This record gives sequence, structure tokens and C-alpha cells, in this order.
Amino acid sequence: MGKNKLKKFADMAQMDRVYQYPFAALREGGFPLRGRWGEEVFGNGNPIVLELGCGKGEYTVGLGRRFPGMNFIGIDIKGARMWTGARAAEAEGLGNVAFLRTSIELLESFFTPGEVSGLWITFPDPQMKKERKRLTGTRMIDLYRRVLAPGGMVNLKTDSPFLFAYTREMLAANGIEPQVCCADIYGADAPAGIFPEGLTELRTYYEQQWLSRGMTIKYVSFAIPPCGLELREPEVEIELDAYRAYPRHHVIANL
Repeated sequence: MGKNKLKKFADMAQMDRVYQYPFAALREGGFPLRGRWGEEVFGNGNPIVLELGCGKGEYTVGLGRRFPGMNFIGIDIKGARMWTGARAAEAEGLGNVAFLRTSIELLESFFTPGEVSGLWITFPDPQMKKERKRLTGTRMIDLYRRVLAPGGMVNLKTDSPFLFAYTREMLAANGIEPQVCCADIYGADAPAGIFPEGLTELRTYYEQQWLSRGMTIKYVSFAIPPCGLELREPEVEIELDAYRAYPRHHVIANL
């Protein structure tokens, strides 16, 4: 491991609202703040929203700036990237922002049922060949509903036509009506008021990259049905993302 990564991990270990909990400790004694995030971490009873796969954490930090009456936790397994957002949140004194370094699949180990009010999934790998790893797949949706409060919303932003189409088909297969479903949030036909005021300007590092390459940004927002209802995978063939076979600098417009 490079010295730069080690330094970032050491930096985060000194930050008040960054949690890097080893799996061994989790297995032995559990996470002591599970069910107590509001009281012990944020010092309030405001809604808690997670950003899954937060990367550099700029969306988590941006949400914290815009919505001081809510608490935001960025989650990612790669701590070296998370350091950027964690450092910004600390420098700005954002008391409603925290970061958790862990696998998304371990959510239940860190949050109790109903402790989470909503989720943001921003530009995840579409996992076109690995259904079980898709962050809007039924396996993960089943996990989310074990920590989400009733009516809690899942918000997906993606550049991937495949993931957008898959998510729509997954919702349809399970009788879930999306609150918002838009294939181009910055396009002329995007519905007014798609996001709360000021949120349209909040763009991640990767979002800026995709936009600069002529790609459209897609958005789906939906509530998950309660636990106990079996979820079904869609039985349809979905066209793969052709552009991901090209080098990153290659531009394909109008996707």
C-alpha cells in the first residue's frame, strides 16, 4: 500500500465523524453506534440519509451543505477516495456529515431497522454481468428495506443506459411505481421541480466527466415495499452499454 494511502487512513482515524470499523471487531462485539447515530454522532433526531458508494464524498458533502436539517453519511469501501470528502466536511465544520468505511452489504451491522430515512446511489458500476452486485438489484433492495424507515426513498443517478433500463424493469416486475423517472435530467424535456431547489447544481466528479463527454444523466426515485413481500428479478433482455467497451476518453453523444 502506498504511503499516500496510509497517510490518508491515518488522517481519517483522527476525524470525529469518520468510522473505519474492522470486520474482526464488528464480528466480535458489533458496532456500538448502531441505532444511536442520531443521538451519539449527530446530536439530534433529524432524518439520516446514506450515499452508497460515495467515492470522493462530494455528493454527501454537498447534500450536507444544502440541507442542514438532515444528516448524511457517505459509505464506501475505498477509504483513500473518501478522504477527500471527509477532509472537506471537517474543514467546513459540517456537523451533519459523517463517513463510514465498509462494504454496503454490511449495512445491517451498522444501522437498525427504520434508522435510515433515505438513500442516494450516485453513478455506481452498472455490473452488467453480475446481477447480484447491482445496487438496484433485488438482492440489494431487500437489504435496503431492512434499514429504511417506511416510505424511505431510494434515489439513483446514473450515466448508464443499461442500469437505468434495468432499474425501470425491476420496478415494473415488482409493481413499484417510481416517484420520478427521467432519462435526461438536464434535457429540455425534464420535468420541472425534479429535485429540491439547489440540488440540480450538485454534481459529482464522475457526473461532470460524463456530461463533458456528451452523455445524458438519468434519475429514478422510488419507495421500497415493506419486508415480507418477495421481490422478483425482471425477465427481460437489456441492451448492454456499448460505450463502456471504449477507452474512457472516447465520447459517444446522446446516450
